[in-house]
Amino acid sequence: MIAQQQSDDRPSEFEEIRRCSIGPRRCFLDWRGLDWGGLDWGGLDWGRGVLCLLVFMTFSVVAQDPSVPSEKVLQQSREFFVSGSIPNLRIEVSATELEKLNAENRTYVRCTIHEDDTTTYKNVAIKLKGAAGSFRDFDDRPALTLNVQKFQKGQTFHGLSKFHLNNSVQDETCLQEQLCGDLFRSVGIPAAYATHARVWLNGRDVGLYVLKEGFDKTFLKRHFENADGNLYDGGFVQDIDAELEKDSGIGVDDRSDLAELAEACRIPEPEARWKRVDELLDVEQFITFMAMELMTCHWDGYCQNHNNYRLYFDPSGHKVHFFPHGMDQMFGDTGASILDYPNSIVAATVLQNTAWRARYRERVNELLPRFSPADQLLEQVDVLHQRIRPLLEAMDPQRAIEHDHQVEDLKQRLIARGESLQQQHDQPDPAPLEFDESGSQVIADWAEVAESEDTIIETIELPGEKKVQAILCGKSGHCIASLRRRVLLAQGDYTFHAMLRTINVTPMEDEKGSGAGIRISGAERANHLENSTVWTRLEFEFTVAEEVKDVELIAELRATHGQAWFQLDSLRLSRKSAPRMDHE
Repeated sequence: MIAQQQSDDRPSEFEEIRRCSIGPRRCFLDWRGLDWGGLDWGGLDWGRGVLCLLVFMTFSVVAQDPSVPSEKVLQQSREFFVSGSIPNLRIEVSATELEKLNAENRTYVRCTIHEDDTTTYKNVAIKLKGAAGSFRDFDDRPALTLNVQKFQKGQTFHGLSKFHLNNSVQDETCLQEQLCGDLFRSVGIPAAYATHARVWLNGRDVGLYVLKEGFDKTFLKRHFENADGNLYDGGFVQDIDAELEKDSGIGVDDRSDLAELAEACRIPEPEARWKRVDELLDVEQFITFMAMELMTCHWDGYCQNHNNYRLYFDPSGHKVHFFPHGMDQMFGDTGASILDYPNSIVAATVLQNTAWRARYRERVNELLPRFSPADQLLEQVDVLHQRIRPLLEAMDPQRAIEHDHQVEDLKQRLIARGESLQQQHDQPDPAPLEFDESGSQVIADWAEVAESEDTIIETIELPGEKKVQAILCGKSGHCIASLRRRVLLAQGDYTFHAMLRTINVTPMEDEKGSGAGIRISGAERANHLENSTVWTRLEFEFTVAEEVKDVELIAELRATHGQAWFQLDSLRLSRKSAPRMDHE
C-alpha cells in the first residue's frame, strides 16, 4: 500500500522490505542485500519509513514463531494419517508423575513415549480424557490427551503438537472417527484426522487405540489462512451461552465473542436476528455442518445435544465456524430424523429462517449421494478394516473375528441409514401443532429432566382418575427439575396453562424463576408458587414471531425443599384467533 502511494515511477525506498513481507522467511537475506548507498536519504519519508520498518520487524517475528506450522509440517502430519503405518507407542509415567495424575487426572503430568523402538519423545504432557461414557482410570484402559510441546518447546509428533489416544469403548469397530472425519472433510467441514496405534502403559499392553489429531495450530493452519483466532472447546453438554474453555487464540479473553453470537440468536425481531447472525456466522458452512451431523446420526454432537464440538472465530473472514468432535457413536439410530428442529441455540436459530431452512433441505439433497446408495461408504469401511485386521489378528485371533462381526454390523447400519435418508428426502417439513375449534390443545408425552440425582419425579393417581406429575426435592437441597415438551408452532400469540399446587416449597432464586411455575425455554417467568398452596391455575403468554418455531414448554420446580404437583390434563396450549381479513 505504501509503495502504491508514490507519485512517480521511482521505486519506493522500502520496496525491498515490502517484498520481504510476501516471503517473510527470506527477510534477513533480502534486508542484508538492500542497496543502502543508493537510497535517496534526503527525500526519504521518515514517517512511512519507520512504519515500514515496524511492519518488517513484525513479519520477522512471525517467521520465527514456532507455533505457526510450515507447509512441510502440515504435509508431514497429513501423510502420517493418510499413508503412515500404525505405530507402537510405549508410554512411561514415573511413579511420582503417576501419583499426581491419579490425584488430578485432568491436569497434565510428564511422561516419555517410545515409538516403534526407534524414536523417543521426552517431557511429553499427558492427562486423562473422556466424559461419562468413555472415561476410564489410568489402571484401566484410559483415554488420553498428549501434548508434546507443552513441556518441550519445538518438539512435534509427526508434525503434531497435540494428539489424543481414544480407547474407543463406545465404538468397537474403532473406525467411526476415521470414516466420519473423512466424510466431513470431503464436504469442506474441518474435522480432525484419525488413525490407529497399539499402546502400552508402563509396560502394560492396553491394545488398539484410535489416534486422533488435536485441535492445535497445525489443525487450524490446515484449514484456515489465519490460525490466531479464538478456538473454543464446547465442553460437556454446554451450548455457546456457557463459559466455554478457550483452547487457543489471541482474541478477547472475556468470551464476549461467544456472548455476541448467543445474543444475536436471541434478538426478538426475526429480520434483525437473521441479519446479525449472518454477519457473525458462516451460515453456509454451518448449514453443511448441521446437515452432516444429522445425516450421520451424530446424536451426541452440537445440533442435537450441544456436545462434542469446537467453534473457531476466524480473524480473516470474521466469521464463526463449527467443527465436529467425538464421532464414536455414529449411525446408531438409522431412522433418525433429519427434518425435526434441533434444540441447540445456533441450529435452532438457523432452521427458523425459512430461506436457510430451504437451503438446508437443498444441501441435504446435494449430500445424499454420499450416503445412498451406501456403496462408497461400504468400500471405505472395507479399506479401513483391512488396514487394522492383521494387527488385531496378531494380538488376539478371537478378537479379530469379533471385530469382523462388529464391522459387518456397521456396514448394515450404513445401508439402513442410506435407505432412511432416501425416504426422508421426499417428505415435507414437519407441520405445526393443530388446535381444536376452541383454539386449545392438551399437551402430552412430557420428558422428565432433573439436575440433581436425588430429585424424584413420579406419577401419582388422585381420586377421580386424575393423574399428577410430582417433583420432590431430595436431601441435597438443590432441586432444579422439570417436565419438558417441544412443540412446533406457527406464527401467533399463545398461552401455556397449568394447574398445580405446592407442598412446603422453599424457593430457589435465579434468573429464570423461583419456586414452582411454567415458562418456555429461553424465557424468564414472573409466575411462581411457594410454601404450601391449594390447586392454582397459572398462565404464561408468549408470541411466535417466526413463520414456524420449535418451542420447548417447561413446567418446573426450582427449590431447596418441598414438592410441586402438576395436573397432567391441565397442561395445555391455547392460541389466540388470527385476525380476520375483510374482503370486498
